[in-house]
Amino acid sequence: GHLEHLHAVFKALHRARVRRGALDFDAPELKVHFDEHGRIAALVEHTRNDAHRLIEECMIAANVQAARFLKKHRIVTLYRVHGRPEAERLDSLRQFLQGFGIHLPTDRDIGPKDLSQVLQQTMASEEAHLIQTVVVRSMPQAVYQPENIGHFGLALSEYAHFTSPIRRYPDLLVHRGIRHVLRNGGADGWDLSPVAAVGLGQQCSFTERRADEATRDALSWLKCEYMSNKIGEEFDAIVTGVVDFGLFVQARGLQIDGLVHVSTLGADYFSRDHSGYRLVGSRSGRVFRLGDHLRVRLINVVIDERKIDFELADAPRVAQQLRGPWVRRRGRR
Repeated sequence: GHLEHLHAVFKALHRARVRRGALDFDAPELKVHFDEHGRIAALVEHTRNDAHRLIEECMIAANVQAARFLKKHRIVTLYRVHGRPEAERLDSLRQFLQGFGIHLPTDRDIGPKDLSQVLQQTMASEEAHLIQTVVVRSMPQAVYQPENIGHFGLALSEYAHFTSPIRRYPDLLVHRGIRHVLRNGGADGWDLSPVAAVGLGQQCSFTERRADEATRDALSWLKCEYMSNKIGEEFDAIVTGVVDFGLFVQARGLQIDGLVHVSTLGADYFSRDHSGYRLVGSRSGRVFRLGDHLRVRLINVVIDERKIDFELADAPRVAQQLRGPWVRRRGRR
């Protein structure tokens, strides 16, 4: 019975979130499965369900109430803030989305609701993960600071991190502020100055980014190790980036990124067009676009450099003789 009531609460909170226009990134989480010898057996995408979303909505609700309580009692604290995207980044995003037939308004400021609608529109498409990634990249990072400017992505005017005091210092600070009010009836005697809070916020934001980078690096290492014995195998992939020297692609279902170098695209001269999202062959007229679905073959893995190279599956196997020396021995963990 309690769970059914909680599920009903979740539905109400979720409806309110949709009305606010908060962004909902619903990309599947990648889990690494190991065998009994500690080697990677599989990379598996796990789709979020109502149980995950229920916990997330309840945590957000708790974070909001904690922030409002501290604001009301004028306690200097660390808010979790997320600024509005810069105009230049929004212009790039607008151009990117036009390639998918999606148009952002140009006659007013872009709000969370506009970006939320983009994510809703594309949720069922095969490019959903790519579009979510580009939307995320267009936005500034969320940070900790005592000045409350609100949270753009969640479309909230007050937000603080409150739900993980066992592993995040900002949450501990928020708990101490709440405890101070409950014990003393107000802010009198709370000894955190705004200047000290600015320094703490910068330190916490830095350590968060450092931890995220360490996680990404470890996962990249694991993905390279997983792919290191799959040279010559073919994968379905989507083009996630277009650069002068080739195409960045992501293997579907594995969230593994690699490069298709321009030299493997065939005997033609390829250059990026003015949009920056297409490679065009000057002789053949062949076009590769952001979001294209390609069949690719794995030709090279360098674990130490977190580097994975593919070629088009229909390309002649010219790299076959080079493969041996390319693949370095597995680095130590």
